[in-house]
Amino acid sequence: MPAADLLSPHPAARTAHEAAEPAVLGVTRSVTGRRWNWREGGQASHTDRMGMAIAQQTGLPEIVGRMLALRGVAPEDVATYLTPTLRALMPDPSTCADMDMAAARLATAIRNGETVGLFGDYDVDGACSTALMTDFLRRMGCTVLTHIPDRMTEGYGPNTPAITAMMDRGASLIVCLDCGTAAVEVLESVSQRGDVIILDHHQVQGALPKVLATVNPNRPDCSSGLRHICAAAVTFLTVVATARILRRDGWFNGSRPEPQLMDGLDLVALATVCDVMPLGGLNRAFVAQGLKIMARRQRTGLSALLEAAGARDPLSAFTCGFAVGPRINAGGRIADSGLGLRLLLCDDAAEARTLAERLNTVNHNRQSVEAGILDRAMELAAQQRAQGHAVLVLSGRDWHPGVVGIVAGRIKEKFNRPVLVGAELEDGSVKGSARSVPGQDLGGAIIAARQAGLLTSGGGHAMAAGFGLSADGIPALHAFLDHHLATAADLPDAVDLTIDAVVNVAAADVELATNMDRLAPFGAGNDEPLIALPRVRVAYAERIGREGNTLRLTVQGEGRGPRLKALVFRASESPLAPVLEDRDAPPLHLAGWLRAESWNGRTSATFFIRDVAIAQ
Repeated sequence: MPAADLLSPHPAARTAHEAAEPAVLGVTRSVTGRRWNWREGGQASHTDRMGMAIAQQTGLPEIVGRMLALRGVAPEDVATYLTPTLRALMPDPSTCADMDMAAARLATAIRNGETVGLFGDYDVDGACSTALMTDFLRRMGCTVLTHIPDRMTEGYGPNTPAITAMMDRGASLIVCLDCGTAAVEVLESVSQRGDVIILDHHQVQGALPKVLATVNPNRPDCSSGLRHICAAAVTFLTVVATARILRRDGWFNGSRPEPQLMDGLDLVALATVCDVMPLGGLNRAFVAQGLKIMARRQRTGLSALLEAAGARDPLSAFTCGFAVGPRINAGGRIADSGLGLRLLLCDDAAEARTLAERLNTVNHNRQSVEAGILDRAMELAAQQRAQGHAVLVLSGRDWHPGVVGIVAGRIKEKFNRPVLVGAELEDGSVKGSARSVPGQDLGGAIIAARQAGLLTSGGGHAMAAGFGLSADGIPALHAFLDHHLATAADLPDAVDLTIDAVVNVAAADVELATNMDRLAPFGAGNDEPLIALPRVRVAYAERIGREGNTLRLTVQGEGRGPRLKALVFRASESPLAPVLEDRDAPPLHLAGWLRAESWNGRTSATFFIRDVAIAQ
């Protein structure tokens, strides 16, 4: 591709933004069609002053001080940001609506040694929430029954047969975890036989179920300000509130030791990352502290899964999101929905290894099923994008309902549009998942479509949702969503990159990478700093890995000097690889993440390439 084409303005570029602020290194269209923008405030003089003040206060390099300033961290908040603790950030659980009622009922169940039935969702957040509550109640002496619904046969949310079965086995209290807010009819019906508590975080679609307690920070009358925590975090707060009541009433004594509640933070961290919650404030503390607990590998099942996934220390949010989470989710997608929960609760090392290997195998099978759908889905998405749709709505008869959410995420990344992907079932219905892009509240749109009678089921978050409808209703739904999210049609075809800093290859060393890592955990709401390396040349390139799908490079600045190791994953399908492997290519600008990696006692810097542009 000619250099002039790579650098020409994108037809859908934000011209107002370009006029206000120049692109980083002049890159208005990279190899992947992206504009490189400075993070908001990146060129402002006050950012430099704030960054310098932070650097002087902390001893960090000035460039890292600027990165903290760009994230809105004031000098007086730097210590808490770099070392987030629950002592500093933990709220009073009682600020959540219905929390005191829920905790009091759980405390009563513990005192009376009741049997409690737990109904959890089939994703990571649901499994972690259920495991956390199960651990707590069993340690407190309760008999606990659990149920994770089958995605294919039961669908999402509480159902009467499953809850009735737990009640028939003696459950006098039912707790719904990461679900239940929308299950009005089911839960009001079963509540005639016993008490029901909901611990959830999904958007409220209408009236709440008339049950004993609904603890959901997203209910309109909840003033906790905790709208962005996951269900496992809600569960943790509930456990804390319950233990507080028991402690106040003198329940704990020599024969009843207090539970080590902090040990459950590994599950909260895992769920927070995998449910893509913003990693600021309380969530940042949950993940930072939870990763420390996870690193002890004291939870037998989770330790076995880390081993099966090949996860290396130090553990990170990336480990949760890309190594552990997909394997736990895989069971609920295409196999046994309860596998993940059984593993998290398993305390037998041999059994845990067996379950972990099974989930590992299921995950490989999930990847194969996903690959079989993705190509056709990409073709349909390209057609709809060419037709000018704001939202991409795709479905297929032979598509597996368990992987449509992953496919939707891949298509969203490719086309930068809200995406719905559904599986057409034999009964003429469509069951699917949806993923959105920043600024487009797809969960709200799905709820609006359901209220308009276009869906038989639907709900979720701004960035992710589920839906169900009759296959012949897809055209009407598509038209409704195109209108409801019309501004998405004006988005560029590829997401612009947000650059934190420009760094020469010589300065991209282990010390800088190590200092930048202090801004972790990274994820939603706290992006890993993306830096640009200007005018580099590729000194060496080779394909590695079993299928040669990773490109390993050595790069250096134009004036020679120090070299830096770099990597590109999924090289076989990446437009970056041909440019990087071209020995006759002109100087290149690289955008990516600089990380410190340790292997065999040696730490080195590696640059993970996100994008490439031809230097002018």
